[in-house]
Amino acid sequence: MLTLRSSPPSPFGRKVKIAAKVLGLWDKIDVVMTDTVDPGDSIRRQNPLGKIPALILEDGRVLFDSRVILEYLDYRAGGGRIIPNGPARFDVLTQQALADGLLDAALLLVYEKRWRDADKHDEKWVAHQRGKVERSLAVLEAMPPAPPTAVPDVGQITVACALGYLDLRFDGEWRATYPRLVAWLTAFEKAVPAFAETAPA
Repeated sequence: MLTLRSSPPSPFGRKVKIAAKVLGLWDKIDVVMTDTVDPGDSIRRQNPLGKIPALILEDGRVLFDSRVILEYLDYRAGGGRIIPNGPARFDVLTQQALADGLLDAALLLVYEKRWRDADKHDEKWVAHQRGKVERSLAVLEAMPPAPPTAVPDVGQITVACALGYLDLRFDGEWRATYPRLVAWLTAFEKAVPAFAETAPA
């Protein structure tokens, strides 16, 4: 069995869960809950960065981060399933990078409120991160991902997880401004049942 270190709210962990489900690998993965702020959690030995997700292979090797894990799952499923071969590969990987960057900025906005007292919030830093989120959403609104299929690519998976995280942590405020992305995510939810199955409780 493979062991996935993750936690339900993690959008990066959700990427891995969706990929495993659509690739037919879910029954080969044991998910172990992880508390990244607990200094005693073994995640710090498995991934020295103390970050999730991390995938522990049968031989004890540990893969991280989500992009590497998705590459591995695609390889394990025969290759070319969620990461296409040929020139299209680079468009898909670039879309994944954009959505991952959006998520990184959104997480920093969450951490700013979670880890700093209100009187120590850095508004310039907050505006800097919010700008990354807004510019990324604007690009995706102008050119949404391709219509989803039952086996989406890593770009589509990551965009869906990013939008889902904005729903979770920012009350879906993005929906009022980006109607094409709203329609795309609705189509993704219908085409990919794993999206609803992996939603944070």
